[in-house]
Amino acid sequence: MTTLTYFQIYDLLNRPRPLWLVRIDFSGTTLLWADLSGCKLNYANLSRTDLNWANLSEADLRKADLSMANLYEAHLQGAEMSEAILSKANCTRADLGKAVLIEAQMVETNFSRASLTKSNLFKANLSLAILSRADLSKANLAGANLSGADLSHANLFEANLSAANLRGANLSGADMTAANLLKADLTNAILEDTCLTDATMPDGSKYKAPTQE
Repeated sequence: MTTLTYFQIYDLLNRPRPLWLVRIDFSGTTLLWADLSGCKLNYANLSRTDLNWANLSEADLRKADLSMANLYEAHLQGAEMSEAILSKANCTRADLGKAVLIEAQMVETNFSRASLTKSNLFKANLSLAILSRADLSKANLAGANLSGADLSHANLFEANLSAANLRGANLSGADMTAANLLKADLTNAILEDTCLTDATMPDGSKYKAPTQE
Protein backbone atom coordinates (compact mmCIF):
# COMPACT_ATOMS: atom_id res chain seq x y z
CA MET A 1 0.00 0.00 0.00
CA THR A 2 1.49 3.34 -1.08
CA THR A 3 1.27 6.22 1.44
CA LEU A 4 1.60 9.80 0.21
CA THR A 5 2.13 13.19 1.85
CA TYR A 6 -0.45 15.96 1.34
CA PHE A 7 1.92 17.68 -1.10
CA GLN A 8 2.29 14.48 -3.10
CA ILE A 9 -1.50 14.00 -3.16
CA TYR A 10 -2.00 17.57 -4.44
CA ASP A 11 0.63 17.06 -7.12
CA LEU A 12 -0.82 13.70 -8.13
CA LEU A 13 -4.39 14.94 -8.47
CA ASN A 14 -3.27 17.67 -10.83
CA ARG A 15 -1.72 15.28 -13.34
CA PRO A 16 -3.41 14.19 -16.59
CA ARG A 17 -6.19 11.62 -16.23
CA PRO A 18 -6.85 8.77 -15.86
CA LEU A 19 -4.54 8.06 -12.93
CA TRP A 20 -3.16 4.67 -11.92
CA LEU A 21 -3.71 4.57 -8.14
CA VAL A 22 -3.85 0.84 -7.43
CA ARG A 23 -3.26 0.06 -3.72
CA ILE A 24 -2.74 3.74 -2.86
CA ASP A 25 -3.39 4.89 0.71
CA PHE A 26 -5.68 7.94 0.90
CA SER A 27 -7.13 6.93 4.28
CA GLY A 28 -8.22 9.79 6.50
CA THR A 29 -7.38 12.47 3.93
CA THR A 30 -9.59 15.30 2.64
CA LEU A 31 -10.40 15.03 -1.07
CA LEU A 32 -13.39 17.37 -1.41
CA TRP A 33 -14.35 17.97 -5.04
CA ALA A 34 -11.46 15.74 -6.19
CA ASP A 35 -11.64 14.54 -9.79
CA LEU A 36 -10.88 10.81 -9.75
CA SER A 37 -13.10 9.92 -12.68
CA GLY A 38 -11.92 6.90 -14.61
CA CYS A 39 -9.01 6.31 -12.24
CA LYS A 40 -7.70 2.87 -11.30
CA LEU A 41 -8.21 2.54 -7.53
CA ASN A 42 -8.26 -1.24 -7.11
CA TYR A 43 -7.45 -2.27 -3.52
CA ALA A 44 -7.02 1.41 -2.55
CA ASN A 45 -7.43 2.42 1.08
CA LEU A 46 -10.00 5.22 1.20
CA SER A 47 -11.33 4.47 4.66
CA ARG A 48 -12.45 7.57 6.59
CA THR A 49 -11.58 9.71 3.55
CA ASP A 50 -13.62 12.87 3.00
CA LEU A 51 -14.86 12.61 -0.60
CA ASN A 52 -17.72 15.10 -0.44
CA TRP A 53 -18.82 15.99 -3.98
CA ALA A 54 -15.87 14.04 -5.44
CA ASN A 55 -16.09 12.73 -9.01
CA LEU A 56 -15.46 8.97 -9.09
CA SER A 57 -17.58 8.24 -12.14
CA GLU A 58 -16.34 5.24 -14.18
CA ALA A 59 -13.56 4.70 -11.61
CA ASP A 60 -12.29 1.18 -10.92
CA LEU A 61 -12.73 0.62 -7.17
CA ARG A 62 -12.80 -3.16 -7.08
CA LYS A 63 -11.93 -4.42 -3.58
CA ALA A 64 -11.19 -0.87 -2.41
CA ASP A 65 -11.76 0.01 1.25
CA LEU A 66 -14.19 2.92 1.60
CA SER A 67 -15.39 2.04 5.07
CA MET A 68 -16.61 5.08 7.02
CA ALA A 69 -15.74 7.34 4.07
CA ASN A 70 -17.77 10.51 3.51
CA LEU A 71 -19.24 10.32 0.00
CA TYR A 72 -21.99 12.90 0.41
CA GLU A 73 -23.31 13.83 -3.06
CA ALA A 74 -20.32 12.09 -4.67
CA HIS A 75 -20.51 11.11 -8.34
CA LEU A 76 -20.03 7.36 -8.78
CA GLN A 77 -21.99 6.75 -11.97
CA GLY A 78 -20.83 3.59 -13.72
CA ALA A 79 -18.09 2.94 -11.14
CA GLU A 80 -16.82 -0.65 -10.86
CA MET A 81 -17.00 -1.45 -7.13
CA SER A 82 -17.31 -5.23 -6.96
CA GLU A 83 -16.25 -6.59 -3.55
CA ALA A 84 -15.51 -3.07 -2.30
CA ILE A 85 -16.04 -2.26 1.39
CA LEU A 86 -18.35 0.66 2.10
CA SER A 87 -19.57 -0.32 5.54
CA LYS A 88 -20.72 2.66 7.65
CA ALA A 89 -19.89 5.06 4.79
CA ASN A 90 -22.00 8.18 4.25
CA CYS A 91 -23.40 8.01 0.70
CA THR A 92 -26.28 10.41 1.28
CA ARG A 93 -27.52 11.83 -2.03
CA ALA A 94 -24.64 10.14 -3.89
CA ASP A 95 -25.18 9.16 -7.52
CA LEU A 96 -24.35 5.48 -8.12
CA GLY A 97 -26.46 5.03 -11.22
CA LYS A 98 -25.37 1.93 -13.19
CA ALA A 99 -22.56 1.27 -10.69
CA VAL A 100 -21.38 -2.33 -10.28
CA LEU A 101 -21.44 -3.36 -6.61
CA ILE A 102 -21.42 -7.15 -6.90
CA GLU A 103 -20.78 -8.75 -3.48
CA ALA A 104 -19.83 -5.35 -2.02
CA GLN A 105 -19.90 -4.98 1.78
CA MET A 106 -22.20 -2.09 2.77
CA VAL A 107 -23.28 -2.90 6.31
CA GLU A 108 -24.90 0.12 8.03
CA THR A 109 -24.07 2.34 5.04
CA ASN A 110 -26.19 5.48 4.64
CA PHE A 111 -27.70 5.68 1.13
CA SER A 112 -30.60 7.95 2.03
CA ARG A 113 -31.88 9.81 -1.06
CA ALA A 114 -29.04 8.29 -3.11
CA SER A 115 -29.48 7.24 -6.74
CA LEU A 116 -28.76 3.57 -7.40
CA THR A 117 -30.93 3.23 -10.48
CA LYS A 118 -29.92 0.33 -12.74
CA SER A 119 -27.01 -0.50 -10.42
CA ASN A 120 -25.83 -4.10 -10.01
CA LEU A 121 -25.93 -5.12 -6.34
CA PHE A 122 -25.93 -8.88 -6.89
CA LYS A 123 -25.30 -10.64 -3.56
CA ALA A 124 -24.26 -7.35 -1.94
CA ASN A 125 -24.39 -7.13 1.86
CA LEU A 126 -26.66 -4.20 2.80
CA SER A 127 -27.58 -5.43 6.24
CA LEU A 128 -28.89 -2.55 8.43
CA ALA A 129 -28.19 -0.07 5.61
CA ILE A 130 -30.20 3.16 5.38
CA LEU A 131 -31.86 3.40 1.97
CA SER A 132 -34.79 5.64 2.84
CA ARG A 133 -36.07 7.53 -0.23
CA ALA A 134 -33.24 6.04 -2.32
CA ASP A 135 -33.82 5.42 -6.03
CA LEU A 136 -33.26 1.71 -6.70
CA SER A 137 -35.45 1.53 -9.78
CA LYS A 138 -34.46 -1.32 -12.10
CA ALA A 139 -31.53 -2.21 -9.81
CA ASN A 140 -30.31 -5.81 -9.56
CA LEU A 141 -30.52 -6.86 -5.90
CA ALA A 142 -30.78 -10.59 -6.54
CA GLY A 143 -29.43 -12.54 -3.59
CA ALA A 144 -28.61 -9.34 -1.69
CA ASN A 145 -28.68 -9.22 2.11
CA LEU A 146 -31.05 -6.40 3.11
CA SER A 147 -31.92 -7.74 6.54
CA GLY A 148 -32.92 -4.95 8.90
CA ALA A 149 -32.38 -2.32 6.18
CA ASP A 150 -34.42 0.88 6.10
CA LEU A 151 -36.03 1.05 2.65
CA SER A 152 -38.90 3.31 3.68
CA HIS A 153 -40.27 5.34 0.75
CA ALA A 154 -37.56 3.91 -1.53
CA ASN A 155 -38.16 3.60 -5.27
CA LEU A 156 -37.86 -0.10 -6.17
CA PHE A 157 -39.77 0.05 -9.45
CA GLU A 158 -38.93 -3.07 -11.50
CA ALA A 159 -36.08 -3.91 -9.11
CA ASN A 160 -34.83 -7.51 -9.09
CA LEU A 161 -35.01 -8.74 -5.48
CA SER A 162 -35.17 -12.45 -6.27
CA ALA A 163 -33.79 -14.57 -3.41
CA ALA A 164 -32.96 -11.38 -1.47
CA ASN A 165 -32.90 -11.44 2.33
CA LEU A 166 -35.40 -8.81 3.49
CA ARG A 167 -35.95 -10.17 6.98
CA GLY A 168 -37.02 -7.33 9.26
CA ALA A 169 -36.52 -4.72 6.53
CA ASN A 170 -38.60 -1.53 6.65
CA LEU A 171 -40.38 -1.23 3.29
CA SER A 172 -43.12 1.10 4.47
CA GLY A 173 -44.22 3.50 1.75
CA ALA A 174 -41.82 1.97 -0.78
CA ASP A 175 -42.76 1.74 -4.45
CA MET A 176 -42.22 -1.89 -5.48
CA THR A 177 -44.30 -1.75 -8.63
CA ALA A 178 -43.41 -4.69 -10.91
CA ALA A 179 -40.54 -5.72 -8.60
CA ASN A 180 -39.30 -9.32 -8.68
CA LEU A 181 -39.52 -10.86 -5.19
CA LEU A 182 -39.36 -14.50 -6.28
CA LYS A 183 -37.98 -16.59 -3.38
CA ALA A 184 -37.22 -13.43 -1.37
CA ASP A 185 -37.40 -13.72 2.43
CA LEU A 186 -39.89 -11.14 3.75
CA THR A 187 -40.09 -12.53 7.28
CA ASN A 188 -41.06 -9.71 9.68
CA ALA A 189 -40.61 -7.11 6.94
CA ILE A 190 -42.68 -3.93 7.36
CA LEU A 191 -44.96 -3.51 4.34
CA GLU A 192 -47.26 -0.73 5.51
CA ASP A 193 -48.45 1.39 2.57
CA THR A 194 -46.01 -0.44 0.27
CA CYS A 195 -47.01 -0.44 -3.41
CA LEU A 196 -46.73 -3.99 -4.78
CA THR A 197 -48.74 -3.54 -7.97
CA ASP A 198 -47.72 -6.17 -10.57
CA ALA A 199 -44.93 -7.41 -8.28
CA THR A 200 -43.86 -11.07 -8.45
CA MET A 201 -44.23 -12.45 -4.94
CA PRO A 202 -41.93 -14.99 -3.21
CA ASP A 203 -44.11 -17.90 -4.27
CA GLY A 204 -44.05 -16.83 -7.91
CA SER A 205 -47.57 -15.44 -7.97
CA LYS A 206 -48.47 -11.91 -8.98
CA TYR A 207 -49.46 -9.61 -6.16
CA LYS A 208 -53.19 -9.27 -5.60
CA ALA A 209 -54.43 -6.34 -3.57
CA PRO A 210 -56.64 -7.33 -0.62
CA THR A 211 -60.30 -7.06 -1.49
CA GLN A 212 -62.24 -4.55 0.54
CA GLU A 213 -65.42 -5.81 2.12
